[in-house]
Amino acid sequence: MTGLVIVGAGGFARETAQAVRDAGEFELLGHLDDDPALHGTDVDGVPVLGGCDLVHDLSEARVVICVGNPRDYAARARLVRRFGLPEERYTTVIHPTAAVSSTSEIGPGSVLLAHCVLTAAVRVGAQVAVMPHVVLTHDDVVEDYATLTAGVRLGGGVRLERGAYVGSGVLVREGTTVGAWSQIGMGSAVLDDVPPGEVWVGSPARRLRAAGAPALDELANRTVGGPLT
Repeated sequence: MTGLVIVGAGGFARETAQAVRDAGEFELLGHLDDDPALHGTDVDGVPVLGGCDLVHDLSEARVVICVGNPRDYAARARLVRRFGLPEERYTTVIHPTAAVSSTSEIGPGSVLLAHCVLTAAVRVGAQVAVMPHVVLTHDDVVEDYATLTAGVRLGGGVRLERGAYVGSGVLVREGTTVGAWSQIGMGSAVLDDVPPGEVWVGSPARRLRAAGAPALDELANRTVGGPLT
């Protein structure tokens, strides 16, 4: 059985570890985390082997990056650049209760947790985080590094651009676009296109402010053609 390491040891990483165990397709070797206080400890019975750069020493293991939070949802993109690993090192983790149609596509390094639904012709990019009970309907496009937290519902033909973060329980109207590295607050209803690099909240959702510095840095790198994967 192929070995797998999970980068990160927080909540998302722990949920992914459970999905890996439930699916039974990989041997879960452990977590990697840059917090030295965690090294040598166990998280839910899974060892924290050391810092994140151990991915280079564990060259035979597959990798999935499970970091990021509402304050810094660009962390996965930074780690991918930092590691410089070939795409084939990254695996896709899909919980066995997820319903993924045969016409849908999922990129490397993405995670789909319990009871997600991808109905028809859904395209999910690389390094995407899809939390429990998310529903992606026909022809949705979710670009690289996007995050969909628990209970998100996208209408048909929605596009989440690169790095977009969608909070718990958000509803997005069909045919709508959420711009790159924007963030939608939990419980919002998105009825109009959201520009890149903004935070929108409410029902209907309206602009609150600019996104945080980590997300805006990623957006600027993309604009000027910086080093992205």
